[in-house]
Amino acid sequence: MAKKPFIKERETNVSTKVRSDKVKTKVNAGVFVYTGAISVGELAKALNISASEIIKFLFLQGKMININTILDDELIGLVCLEFGFDFQRKVIVEAENFEQLEINDDPSKLVERPPVVTIMGHVDHGKTTLIDAIRNSNLVEGEVGGISQEIGAYQKEVNGKKITFIDTPGHEAFTQMRARGASVTDIVVLVVAADDGVMPQTIEAIDHAKAANVPIIVAINKIDKPGADPERVKTELMAHDVICEEYGGDVIAVEISAKQKKNIEGLLETILLVAELKELKANPDRYALGTVLEAKLDRNEGPKATLLIQNGTLRAGDYLVVGTSYGKARRMTNEHKKVLQEATPSTPVAVIGLTEVPEAGDRFMAFSLESEARAIATKRKQLKEAKERSKSSAMSLDDLYNRIHEGETQNLNIVIKADSTGSAEAVQSSLLKLSNNQIKINVIRASSGAITESDVLLANASNAIIYGFNVRPDAKTRLKAAEEHVEIRLHRIIYALIEEIEAAMKGMLKPTYVEKVNGQAEVRRLFKVSKLGTIAGCMVIDGFIKNHSQVRVIRDGIVIYDGKLASLQREKDAVKEVKNGFECGMLIENFNDLKENDIIESYEMVEEKSA
Repeated sequence: MAKKPFIKERETNVSTKVRSDKVKTKVNAGVFVYTGAISVGELAKALNISASEIIKFLFLQGKMININTILDDELIGLVCLEFGFDFQRKVIVEAENFEQLEINDDPSKLVERPPVVTIMGHVDHGKTTLIDAIRNSNLVEGEVGGISQEIGAYQKEVNGKKITFIDTPGHEAFTQMRARGASVTDIVVLVVAADDGVMPQTIEAIDHAKAANVPIIVAINKIDKPGADPERVKTELMAHDVICEEYGGDVIAVEISAKQKKNIEGLLETILLVAELKELKANPDRYALGTVLEAKLDRNEGPKATLLIQNGTLRAGDYLVVGTSYGKARRMTNEHKKVLQEATPSTPVAVIGLTEVPEAGDRFMAFSLESEARAIATKRKQLKEAKERSKSSAMSLDDLYNRIHEGETQNLNIVIKADSTGSAEAVQSSLLKLSNNQIKINVIRASSGAITESDVLLANASNAIIYGFNVRPDAKTRLKAAEEHVEIRLHRIIYALIEEIEAAMKGMLKPTYVEKVNGQAEVRRLFKVSKLGTIAGCMVIDGFIKNHSQVRVIRDGIVIYDGKLASLQREKDAVKEVKNGFECGMLIENFNDLKENDIIESYEMVEEKSA
């Protein structure tokens, strides 16, 4: 079979063979290069000197060895220097762990690559319209309600240079990828409407960009609309530590109108300028590595994945390991559905030929043989299953206590959600004052409102604890937190919250009781009984409600009352508990101000079992 044209040989920088204990060594220009611990005999043979000379030298250093003694790095270094060699240990990453691969490409092989740009911002501020203006296409018309429904990746050529754009449906997708270890974005373009200013999702976008340590370019959109005030936008951004150049910062702001296509070229030139400062480079002369942007099961074509090539070159016919699946790149197409034979760094391509549908954020790597790809994918699946069984939480106060006890310095990342903006700011201010030489407290986000899945994803990606002050997560959010192993700590009194963290920081945290949520019920009807009060006709929507348990009343994610359940009835009979999916009547001690759609949450304090 004839070799494919283009590159005679591509590098992998990983060991693609079956794992072996055999150590590889060589001497190159006076440098002894080795991959692991070796015996005296092996070292003597590699350096072309007698084993007795090495044994004699090390004996004079106080080391009693023989020809079969395995030498560590320190002794190998001593011998090499004594006999006139430099030395270098080469770490070979096994192929099943290619995410850990640190690319040390030959600088002479590195070439400039296009920047990968993510468009983020508040809903209706013009993210997709901007992409539409950049591509001179009509994406918005083909979308439901003009809102992005899936991740798309597109390339645009500007002044002879390409820019890759990723249009995300929300910050969750961006964060999920980062939480899975996939850093795909080089620059974030933050779209802010000039007539609307900074909005909640704008702040979320800033949080996510900062957590990913990605430079921001602010695109102040809709400058053609009445009431547009770009200076107000810049001022509002300062409150979130996004300081534009005009105010002495390093963030570039570009005023545009995506709808009128005004100053789009200026924005593109700014992107190229920021990219030039970052000196983005890659090596096309190697097997491709990258990340899955999106994946789906196509009715006609089977598993289909959109891949972003981050280094190397992917060619049609290459064998791929994607996440824990493998396959062959049977066909590659770009965003215009044009069939490609090769894809270079920063190029997004849709690929068919995988054995199963991967997940967004999965990493991939290309290999030369199908047998290699299949073996590596099998090994990765085994490693993933083992990791899932022993998966630890992102960070907990117990972790903090244990690490402080061991004398480690820690950064404690916290996401704060409170019942009001004032409360959130008060909690944030109090916590920041607790930082000391041993612990630095970093508040990733402090905002008002219920704890949401977006908060959980941010906490997971940032290795943070979520603190709720007079707010509650719903059942779906609690489930997500459990899946992502994110700790949510809930408080009603600010001093208790502060004392808890102080205790952990002082290494004194030994919680005896923890809160256990039994379930939640939704108020469907209200019945006024003169002698008793207000009876709530409810449907249990999660878990179970336990009679005489502690309960809290939650309205729009905010706790409005915390007390005790006085009575629980099912079809006029008093019962001990009512399970998910059943109706019941509830009477809460000393509280009658219930409304329909309120959530009543049953919980109890249980003694924590020591590990």
